Amino acid sequence: MAVSVTLPALGESVTEGTVTRWLKAEGEQVEADEPLLEVSTDKVDTEIPAPASGTLSSIKVAEDETVEVGAELALIDDGSGGGGAAPAAEPAQQEAPAQQSEPQQAEPQQEQAPQPEPAQAAAPSGGGAEGTDVVLPALGESVTEGTVTRWLKEVGDSVEADEPLLEVSTDKVDTEIPAPAAGKLLEIVVGEDETAEVGAKLAVIGSGDAAPAAETPAQPAPQQQEEAPQQGAPKQEAPQPEPAPAPQPEPARQQAPAAVPAQPAAPAQPAPAAGAEADGAYVTPLVRKLAAEHGVDLAQVKGTGVGGRIRKQDVVAAAEAAKQQAPAAASPSAAPASPKLEASPLRGQTVKMPRIRKVIAENMMKALHSQAQLSTVVEVDVTRIMRLRSRAKESFQAREGVKLSPMPFFVQAAAEALKAHPAVNAKINDDGTITYHDVENIGIAVDSEKGLMVPVIKEAGNLNLAGIARKTAELAGKVRQGGLGPDDMSGGTFTISNTGSRGALFDTVIVNYPQVAMLGIGATVRRPMVVNHPDLGETIAVRDMVYLTLSYDHQLVDGADAARYLSDVKARLEAGEFEGELGL
Repeated sequence: MAVSVTLPALGESVTEGTVTRWLKAEGEQVEADEPLLEVSTDKVDTEIPAPASGTLSSIKVAEDETVEVGAELALIDDGSGGGGAAPAAEPAQQEAPAQQSEPQQAEPQQEQAPQPEPAQAAAPSGGGAEGTDVVLPALGESVTEGTVTRWLKEVGDSVEADEPLLEVSTDKVDTEIPAPAAGKLLEIVVGEDETAEVGAKLAVIGSGDAAPAAETPAQPAPQQQEEAPQQGAPKQEAPQPEPAPAPQPEPARQQAPAAVPAQPAAPAQPAPAAGAEADGAYVTPLVRKLAAEHGVDLAQVKGTGVGGRIRKQDVVAAAEAAKQQAPAAASPSAAPASPKLEASPLRGQTVKMPRIRKVIAENMMKALHSQAQLSTVVEVDVTRIMRLRSRAKESFQAREGVKLSPMPFFVQAAAEALKAHPAVNAKINDDGTITYHDVENIGIAVDSEKGLMVPVIKEAGNLNLAGIARKTAELAGKVRQGGLGPDDMSGGTFTISNTGSRGALFDTVIVNYPQVAMLGIGATVRRPMVVNHPDLGETIAVRDMVYLTLSYDHQLVDGADAARYLSDVKARLEAGEFEGELGL
């Protein structure tokens, strides 16, 4: 039977892929789940495994050609009676009894031949296995799809009902999917790193009786009977599928042409020689090319892909890390080089304080001497925000003309919460009165060579996400390139400082006087967290986490007020309901 190899879904919004290299040639033997070809998309470089064991009978898409998701890439003849040479041989067997039923020993062989076929019907792992379907369950409100991050079982493994079968990641939760029934895993439909919709078929679990048929190599027997009907043919059913003919001298000579492709099962291993990894892990040509362009030694890169595979993102991260360190020719066995710091020319000098530093110093001291400042910190799960940004950043930039950073999400959440918490967006006047502002003018602290500047986004509470992003980019550009006017720096009622932009987890920011509160955003860090899902209960998942610090004047804002404000900002960010504004 011919098993179709198709281009799977390789991530959100990925609609097509380019075949970069075929790891097998037509006529070669392949094993189920053995790497068959390499594919590159705009988001991932990966290998496509063979969905079934057999012979690669036809390659439909050549190297460097681009096809859509779901397109047929190749055909594999699994030897069960369809495709390749088997169809021609099988009719010959069926006609032989009618024409030569008396003299041939093939007739007893043909009585055995039909026996393996029912078993083979359950064997193919790439298509029509029958049993209990494993489907992607609903994992929360508004969750429409999930990505398979890891299979905990392999095809042929026994599973128990409710035993963890695979791990799935969504924009709300990372969790394990249990087996819906006991039996054997007959087929995996959705591979690792592939995305499927809720309700989609992920795998098939069958009874314990059907699974051994998938493992029993009954396929070589019909081929041997076609060419040389031997009484020894049934013995070839016991060994592994293709190399089995070797123990039989006479069939081995007759099947010499077929045996040659059976040997290249090993060539999947020489591929790592193209990379220089110390552990022998295979990398795609695109990753090797990217590493060469950035001068990255792949032997020093720790892969984050499936099975420790080095991905494009790993090379980029390694290149960025190298930029922050002094160039050093480190051997693979050498310890990681520490950053080489150069002595500043200011060492040992006494200089006049720049005017901007005097202004900053005066404002900071006035703020500390005029206010009773303290800080409250909360931890926020921004996984959904990060995933939304990843999905929308390209289309957002094309539509709005500016990059989509995480900052606008925080600004919008902070501005919306200010409307419900007027004490945080207020001012204490010299006459003892309090002014509660009716507008949210949010200052954005921007680091520059001259010093810290705080331009103001006017009426941020009335802007959508795109408006905030454009205004933030405009003001940051003026800070770094010049052109800030007095109006750009005045009128702020609340300030946000992204202290995590340089890696700080959180900071006890000083309030920008005469404002009464200021929000500090720490670095976003991925780490394991306990997630309490309404359907699945408590589970451990890798999430994007960030600390938010609110420093405030205790003369006006109490700790409970600060906690309530931060709780509302946290809830808005964790809900992550920005799809409408992002066009998703």
